[in-house]
Amino acid sequence: MSENSISRRSLMRGGIVVGAAGTVAAATGVGISMAETPGTTAKAPAIIDAAAWNARKPSSASEKLNSQPHYIVVHHMASTNDVGEDEAAAKDIAYRVQGWHMDGNGWNDSGQQFSVSRGGHIMEGRQGSLDAIKDGGYFMRGIHAGKPANSESIGIENEGTYSEVEPPETLVGGLTELVCYIATQYNIPAAQVYGHRDFMNTDCPGTQLYMRIQELRTAINVAHGNEEGPVWAGSRLGTRGERVKSVQYLLNQHKVTTEVDGSFGELTDANVKKFQGDKGLVQDGIIGPKTWAKLNVELKQGDKNDAVKGVQSQLSTNHGIPTTVDGDFGPTTKKNVAAFQEARGLKATGAVNAATWQLLVA
Repeated sequence: MSENSISRRSLMRGGIVVGAAGTVAAATGVGISMAETPGTTAKAPAIIDAAAWNARKPSSASEKLNSQPHYIVVHHMASTNDVGEDEAAAKDIAYRVQGWHMDGNGWNDSGQQFSVSRGGHIMEGRQGSLDAIKDGGYFMRGIHAGKPANSESIGIENEGTYSEVEPPETLVGGLTELVCYIATQYNIPAAQVYGHRDFMNTDCPGTQLYMRIQELRTAINVAHGNEEGPVWAGSRLGTRGERVKSVQYLLNQHKVTTEVDGSFGELTDANVKKFQGDKGLVQDGIIGPKTWAKLNVELKQGDKNDAVKGVQSQLSTNHGIPTTVDGDFGPTTKKNVAAFQEARGLKATGAVNAATWQLLVA
């Protein structure tokens, strides 16, 4: 079965689960110590290697990519939340995930690079991934989020289902430790953490876990030696969703005509690069802090433009504040912006500045 033709359920199953670092006992002499990663503030969590959970031999060799991954993709397994939290249960889910992927999807091994249980036990998924992350100069190509993500990212899926239920703090804590370690080993920017839904038409990693991704970006930013504070969420070729629509609305605001369809395809990529060139930025097509700084615009009541549509669409679609998307910043839009700002701890001015944009697109 091809990696792009599997079912939505199978895609959600293919991922890693991250547990709370510090709570994981290294299995039978395997794993990474909790020593400081050289030159960073991120600690390496204990990671149980595939041999320790009795992984099957891959049906064929996984591809070794002699480069660093560019971003991290967070998943959930869409599995039951009613599970044990001990190490034995963790090893069992890692073994079962490998079976789903090899026997159900026809893949050569677990699709994701790592697996972590609800109880906080972190495990290697795709074999070779643990040695790769220790080295920091290469990674094993995964099968977890389609193209181009499989060849560009590290996949992390969390045991359980988080469409409505919040993930346990043990899981979130471990996920935070793991992404910080991955980001420091591979020099991944804080903005470059995504959910599976940012690349494919899926609920994964569930709304409740997706809402915690901004915390991961903030933690990575600190791990990179920066001051704690909000971090811009990224966007790039292959992503989709409301954040991409915001980018497209803002490109139109800057007279770079772009179809607003929520899909970061080749045309949007080319237009982002044109915008970056016009603003004296590196033309890499990646929406990060520097591009956002040039792209976002301040808005207030009385404005009528494409950027206003971007705000209105975010409020209505992503933040549960029904707002007509008409590009007219009237009294209702001002009221809704103020409500959003108050809910997010910002001064409720009703006007949109960079800090408001940053949380709208998170």
